[in-house]
Amino acid sequence: MRQHKAKTADSHISDSAHSLMNEIQQNESSIDRPEPDPREPNVIRVQAATGDLRLHEFSSRIFRNKRFLRVWLPPAYDEPANTNHRYPVLYLNDGQNLFEAAISFTGVEWQVDETSDRLIREGAIPPMIIVGIDNGGKDRLREYMPYRSMQPMMLRVQGSRYPDFLTKEVMPLVDRHYRVAHGAENTGLGGSSLGALIALYTATALPGVIGRLLLESPSLWASNRHSIRQSRKVKQWPERIFLATGTAEAGRKDQDQSTVDDVRELAAILGRAGLNEKRLKLVIDEGESHHESAWAKRFPEALTFLFSKSE
Repeated sequence: MRQHKAKTADSHISDSAHSLMNEIQQNESSIDRPEPDPREPNVIRVQAATGDLRLHEFSSRIFRNKRFLRVWLPPAYDEPANTNHRYPVLYLNDGQNLFEAAISFTGVEWQVDETSDRLIREGAIPPMIIVGIDNGGKDRLREYMPYRSMQPMMLRVQGSRYPDFLTKEVMPLVDRHYRVAHGAENTGLGGSSLGALIALYTATALPGVIGRLLLESPSLWASNRHSIRQSRKVKQWPERIFLATGTAEAGRKDQDQSTVDDVRELAAILGRAGLNEKRLKLVIDEGESHHESAWAKRFPEALTFLFSKSE
């Protein structure tokens, strides 16, 4: 059984937490991994994952840094019978936290590989590809903040570049290597905390591109709640949105209530924009905190709601 570490919140990230994140990412190469395939020298296959997980070394010209893209492939992807089959894709931020507890920031993973494999085999969702986009380590806050902020103090933010980063760098790389189904109905984006905040920003900046949106514990408080105000102006939303938070996200009663209120306000905005219960799933998870364990617990429901074929 996995051990759950102390809960974290982006609004209270300390210098020691930043150092830990950087240390984890800098030392990732020490994890026992197979050698890259000589035919694809920038691809590493991860044996520890459930199913087929491949790591692509990736350099971003937009952010001017390097990271991994973690591509999980569905069962039977390489079978000859599926040679012409194309697959929906869900892109998830903070890729380090999705598949392997050993490299997750808190030592707890989302269990994306185990959950996706099970739901596909059960027929709850169609076979699909999931791409974990690693965060930029020390640049994470800047990359995930679309608006300047006083709390946390962040004046030189880079989040406005994220839509181009996704559509001009990440998606083309995945499309070159894998059989991707195109169209908004086959394209999802998501994340947690600040990773959810930048997913929200990116989806609304790319109307008609993202059709499935996963927002776990979104940091709507950031930049003095600017994302909530901007959401009121959005004309076109993704076809399905899963929006969730816990009631014990911050560890203080007043901040916990504020977090829930912000999520409910966003849900109300989405409702007024025409998203009914078939398009919007709101989950207020009693007693759950701002932690990978909570996001892992809700991931099966989120994935099923977003990609199930049932009406």
